Amino acid sequence: MSPVTSAVQLSEEKLARAALTYLAEPGDPALGALLGICGPGEVLAAIKADMLPGIGPGCGDSPASRAALERALGRWRVRLAGLPGDADIAAVCRDGIRLICPGDPEWPDGLDQLGLARPYALWLRGNADLRFACLRSVSMVGSRAATGYGAHVAGEIAADLGERGWAVVSGGAYGIDAAAHRGALAAEGITIAVLACGVDHPYPAGHAQLFAAIAAQGLVISQLPPGRPPARMRFLVRNRAIAALTCGTVIVEAGARSGALNTARHAANLGKPLMAVPGPVTSAQSAGCHQIIREWGATCVTGAADIIEMISPISVPDALAPGGAREPASSPGSAPPGPDSAPSRDDLDADSARVLDALPARGRAGTSTIAIDAGVDLDTVLRCLGLLAGYGFIERCDGGWRLRKH
Repeated sequence: MSPVTSAVQLSEEKLARAALTYLAEPGDPALGALLGICGPGEVLAAIKADMLPGIGPGCGDSPASRAALERALGRWRVRLAGLPGDADIAAVCRDGIRLICPGDPEWPDGLDQLGLARPYALWLRGNADLRFACLRSVSMVGSRAATGYGAHVAGEIAADLGERGWAVVSGGAYGIDAAAHRGALAAEGITIAVLACGVDHPYPAGHAQLFAAIAAQGLVISQLPPGRPPARMRFLVRNRAIAALTCGTVIVEAGARSGALNTARHAANLGKPLMAVPGPVTSAQSAGCHQIIREWGATCVTGAADIIEMISPISVPDALAPGGAREPASSPGSAPPGPDSAPSRDDLDADSARVLDALPARGRAGTSTIAIDAGVDLDTVLRCLGLLAGYGFIERCDGGWRLRKH
C-alpha cells in the first residue's frame, strides 16, 4: 500500500500529536519533557483544560519547574482558538501530505537523539520512505549567497552521492541548499528538503517548482503543520533536525557568520561526522568552512568519495550502493573476479538470505510484512533491504519491495 492515500484515518495518538504541532513551537523543551512522561492525548487534554497533567518525580516536582510548565501551558493555550478539529486535521493528509510520529515504521532513529527537542511529529509531502532514505544520507548545507564555485561543487558532489545511492538532505534555501537538491535530482537520487514552514508553504517562493520536483522524487518535510509560515527561530530548530536526520553533515561554502555553521554545531554536538569543503583562501564565503576545519576538527573533503569514506562505517557500505563495486570473497590463489562478476545468494549473511526468501516470487510486499515473514525485527529488515537492493536482487516499487527481474 502506497504511503500516499486520498483518505486517511488517523489514530487518536496521531491526532493528538498533530494538534500539538499546531499549539507549540518545534523543539519546545517543556512540551518535550511532558511527552516524556505523559501520552500526547493526556498532554492535549491538559492544555484544553488549562491544568497540568498529573506528573511524577523528575518533571515539575519543584516550584520553579512547575512554574515554567504553567507558563508554557499559557503560551500553548493562546493558539487553541486556531486549532483545527480532528476531521480538518485528517483532511490535511491528502494530495501527498502525510503525518508520521515517533514509533511509526517510517520514523528515523536519528531524531530520537534530540532528546527533549525531538519533534512531536513530522509532516511529509512526497512518496519516498523517510526512514529508509535516512539510512544512507548526507546533510549538505551552506551559504545562501553562494559563489559560482560553491554552487558548482555542491551540485557535483550531490549528483555523485545520488548516483551512489545516497540521499541528500538540505534546507531548500537559495544558494548551496538549492544546488545540492538540484544535483541530486539530476542524478535521479533521493533528496529531502527540511523546511522551517508548512510543507504546503513554499519558502522561498521562488523555489515552488523545486519543492514540487523534490516531492516527486524524494520528500519535503517539516515539524510545522501545513499552512504555517516561516520565522527566524524556526530556521534554527530546522537546522537541528537536518543534522540529526543524517549520517553526517557537509558544509560546502559558508561565511564566518553563515547560518550553516548552526547546522554544523548541531552535528558536532550530536557526535555526527562533520565535514567541510575548502575554498579559495581569499574567499570570505569559505571562511566558515576553513574555521570549522581549523577549530572544530571538521574533516576536509573534496568529493563524494571522501564523504562516503567518513560516514560509511556507520551505515551501509558504499560498495553495495547501486553502481558501486563489490569484490566477492575469493579463495587464496584464485583468479580475481572479472568485471562482469555478480554476487550470488551464497554471499548473503543469514538475515539477508531470510529477508530475500520472504519476498514473494510474484507481486510485492511491504516492509512490515517482510519482517514478519522473515522473522526479523524492523531495523534488521531495513538494513537487509538496503543491502539486497544494492546487490540488485530487489527493487523498491509502489507499495513496498519486489524481486528484480534479470
